[in-house]
Amino acid sequence: MINDKVTAYKNEILNLKQSMPEMAEAYHHFTGVCFREGELDEKTKQLIALGIGLFANNELCTFYHMEEARSKGATEAEIMEAVAVASAASAGHALSQGLTRVQNHLQ
Repeated sequence: MINDKVTAYKNEILNLKQSMPEMAEAYHHFTGVCFREGELDEKTKQLIALGIGLFANNELCTFYHMEEARSKGATEAEIMEAVAVASAASAGHALSQGLTRVQNHLQ
């Protein structure tokens, strides 16, 4: 099922290339540069993107970047550790906003 969603997304990218070729190419170039090896290796970048996909509650990005991380050599343990880190960061985000916005307003 998720593969169908990834395929549908890729098909829509092709449609975007037809309707807005410059924008599609700019986006493709930008993401290509961002995800190629630099100070961080490609696997680490995919694990970061997986965590962001989870935080954003984006099912397509979650599965896409999980598969990309696997293709770059990520183990199941590394993937699950990225999930745990994303969970901790998400909880910290909610707590920090609750403390700075809600708790301060209540006082």
